[in-house]
Amino acid sequence: MSRFVKLNQIFIAQIILIIHVLKCFSVGKLTKILHSSEFCPINDDLMITKYILNIYSIHTACFLNYLLAFSCFIIFCSWQVSKTMKEDADEDIAKYDGKWEVEPLKENKVPGDLGLVLKSRAKHHAIAALLNRPFAFKDKPLIVQYEVNFQDGIDCGGAYIKLLSDSEDLDLDQFHDRTPYTIMFGPDKCGEDYKLHFIFRHKNPLNGDVEEKHAKRPDVDLKKIYTDKKTHLYTLVLNPDNSYEIFIDQSSVSRGSLLTDVVPPVNPPKEVDDPKDSKPEDWDERAKIPDPEAVKPDDWDEDAPAKVPDPDAVKPEGWLDDEPEFVSEPTAEKPDDWDEEMDGEWEAPQVPNPACSAAPGCGEWKPPMISNPQYKGKWKAPLIDNTNFQGVWSPRKITNPDYFEDLHPFRMESFRAVGLELWSMTSDIYFDNFIITSEKEVADRWAADSWGLKKLVASANEPGVLSQLALAAEERPWLWVVYILTVGLPIGLAVLFCWPKRSRNNFLIIAVLWFCKDIVEGQDNSEQYNSA
Repeated sequence: MSRFVKLNQIFIAQIILIIHVLKCFSVGKLTKILHSSEFCPINDDLMITKYILNIYSIHTACFLNYLLAFSCFIIFCSWQVSKTMKEDADEDIAKYDGKWEVEPLKENKVPGDLGLVLKSRAKHHAIAALLNRPFAFKDKPLIVQYEVNFQDGIDCGGAYIKLLSDSEDLDLDQFHDRTPYTIMFGPDKCGEDYKLHFIFRHKNPLNGDVEEKHAKRPDVDLKKIYTDKKTHLYTLVLNPDNSYEIFIDQSSVSRGSLLTDVVPPVNPPKEVDDPKDSKPEDWDERAKIPDPEAVKPDDWDEDAPAKVPDPDAVKPEGWLDDEPEFVSEPTAEKPDDWDEEMDGEWEAPQVPNPACSAAPGCGEWKPPMISNPQYKGKWKAPLIDNTNFQGVWSPRKITNPDYFEDLHPFRMESFRAVGLELWSMTSDIYFDNFIITSEKEVADRWAADSWGLKKLVASANEPGVLSQLALAAEERPWLWVVYILTVGLPIGLAVLFCWPKRSRNNFLIIAVLWFCKDIVEGQDNSEQYNSA
């Protein structure tokens, strides 16, 4: 491609961007572009920063990474907070009245960088924005990417996004949990269950029913991303060949196929069990049966007990046969309000017999019980192979009347809005830098200029190794002993074995004399103290 054509494409992209900016101004909305940050207004005077909501590649050579937004991205303004109520919920919690704010990170701030922050706990939140045009699943990949920071950790709640299906009745003011979506993607956690959702809704080509398909769980431990209070980058790559891959911080954590790695499967089985088929009454599923020719041995005593008194046991000397183990408390008195008609005859509480405290035992002595060597239990005939065994019965298979074969589940229903519909028991969940594109390279370049900068700032603010060791020892003081042994022992051994022999002997003599001097001084001080 000639340089002239590239420059023309860049010029066209800039014209498109200017048109969108003017459109925002024309409806009384302010758009400000500042150092690769885009500020688009939400209703109720809420501002959002760096929310790139619809991106289609324009195959250009951008001048600089910081000018990427001018030459490669199309921005759409206006986020809307939902004004509806959640269905099937108590009235006091049904409203989507959770608060949203646009503010910087609490820690590791990047100057001038703001994000959308979920501010309320134990409330329903819903906010969405339209794309400038629907995304149609045809012959290009879909890449969805955004950032999340659980600034206060997370007890129970999600930070996933929904790509809302394109329909004539889509109304963002009425966005709620049952608004149809095409894809749901992102982190979710409750208790010790750490999830990373990728769910898509598949339409049955026979009857039009829609069913959720869940991708397999990632093979990595997700706990850290919920607890380290760092900004993490979530990326979903969905390809026209039905393959998908999920990334966290640009590292792959899961991959698979929409045809084979989702539950329930996209395509039903070709054959199913015949519901009208039933097992014959004479069907024998017993692989083993009791031997009909076996006979119980004559000496087999089924009545013999499992435990018998130990015949070798001897009563301990001094055992008090005539003393009870418990006696009535001698100082106990009947309560004044005791009513024998209502409460029955009063009896003093029982306490251990003091006469038994010095004896090996009181009351009637009985030998301890031991296992009976003659015990055999109930006799049963041994099992043998069943000559009439027919195997485990299963109904015959018939052609599945609901069978269909969809070899292109990638061709999902188009979507034209991005939404966050969340409930959380923890506040201050930070969102930033949403991007939807058909080019992975575009998403990677955008990540380098946004999330990459946050990562750089966070790394610069991390304490050094010595500081981390000191912080760990504050929580676990015994670590100081480990540190001293780890550092001091090699130094002591080096001194002991590397010094000249004569110097080493002198060192040992001085150390012994110093130790003896301390002992003598200690004895002198002790004698002075005793004489005083």
